Amino acid sequence: MADTLVVVSKIKKVVKEQGLRTGGDYIEALSKKVEAIITESVNKVKADNKKKTLGAEDL
Repeated sequence: MADTLVVVSKIKKVVKEQGLRTGGDYIEALSKKVEAIITESVNKVKADNKKKTLGAEDL
């Protein structure tokens, strides 16, 4: 498994507060989604040669 890009304890806490549990594959899948979002934002900013900083508008 690659690096986890989410704080597992925080995710589990939010889910538990809703009366649910996280499956063993949930955190890894969520982390992969976060990585995909970051990659998409990075590619968007790189296409605009004037920017060097990711912002909320890049999501």
